[in-house]
Amino acid sequence: MTARQLPTKMVEKVWGRDALPAPFAAPAGERIGEIWFEPPAEVPQVLVKYLFTSEKLSVQVHPSDASALPDEAGKEECWLVLDAEPSATLAIGFTREVTPAEIEAAARDGTIEDLLAWHPARPGDLFYLPAGTVHAIGPGLALVEVQQTSDTTFRLYDYGRPRELHLERALAVASGGVYGAEHKRSIAGGPVLVDGPHFRLDRVEGAPDAATLAAFPGALLVLPLAGEVAAKDGSARAVAGECLVAENLESLDFTGAAVTLLTGGV
Repeated sequence: MTARQLPTKMVEKVWGRDALPAPFAAPAGERIGEIWFEPPAEVPQVLVKYLFTSEKLSVQVHPSDASALPDEAGKEECWLVLDAEPSATLAIGFTREVTPAEIEAAARDGTIEDLLAWHPARPGDLFYLPAGTVHAIGPGLALVEVQQTSDTTFRLYDYGRPRELHLERALAVASGGVYGAEHKRSIAGGPVLVDGPHFRLDRVEGAPDAATLAAFPGALLVLPLAGEVAAKDGSARAVAGECLVAENLESLDFTGAAVTLLTGGV
């Protein structure tokens, strides 16, 4: 077997949606915020999720591999905007350089939203978030998130929701800087969306070219956004809303493919 389809997991979130865009459908009475695929043994470094928001997510931050404690895991991530309401925004970094004391005071009194830089989010935008970047996702968005496999999240502010905050650890790892323009790009810039220290992410239309084939010589995750990708040996196939793990790109048939995301660890 050269490929297999990964199981899909739906996760309820207070900020999720009870009506999801096709091809997904939320179970009756549930607000689904995340749909994700368990990282397989072949690609353990990378976790892929869909995110659907109707409310703001908490203001949060993640540690790096270097700043994580022994019971934590570093987390860098990126967001690819699939759909967005006209007013949709993403909070990433601050409007100016701020000190840890300013971050703490603003987190405690609820004014941290005013310190954050809220970036307009449009379909096709790609935002890469280095570890330590303070961030929040606004309502009205459908995203694909690709991240290091980690569930380490430190909340700074949660709009009064009854969830635990983690101010001490958040302040220890948070950067008070402005989000770098070099971390944002668009699908119009070409197939390579992320070529980072922990994972690579490409968006291909139709079949991958020689450069893309060379960039993914080993196991990878394959996420069709439109069309179908199948294993040449017939062992598995995936359409939009599904995800394959494959031993390599050469083992896959892109005859029916339209738009596909490819990702793997580095």
